[in-house]
Amino acid sequence: MAHGDITHIDIPVSDLDAAKTFYSRLFGWQIAAPPGFEEYPMWQAPNKISGGGLAPRGEGFTHPRSYVEVDSIDDTIATAVDAGATVSKQKEEISPTSWWAVIVDPDGNEIGLYEGTTDVPEA
Repeated sequence: MAHGDITHIDIPVSDLDAAKTFYSRLFGWQIAAPPGFEEYPMWQAPNKISGGGLAPRGEGFTHPRSYVEVDSIDDTIATAVDAGATVSKQKEEISPTSWWAVIVDPDGNEIGLYEGTTDVPEA
């Protein structure tokens, strides 16, 4: 993926098993939790391009969130803040080669940022 591509969509859920059943039945999504990510099952659409995760619903995470691939989270956050955004989640490591963060645009929309490569083993 390239800088600016939407790379991932997280959907907050209260019951992971019920959500897996619902989304796989409704859309035909393949849903599985890779080893080490048991509480974060990943979904993939039939086109094998679109995908994301079913993440536990919690305070501060109540609506779906899209993630945008960026060349540098640090640079993107600086540009976003300069343009009027705020940071709701500072940069955090996913794996030794990938990171994520969340900004809030001037209209209050949360946008996830993703940098790097994540090699997650097949479930």
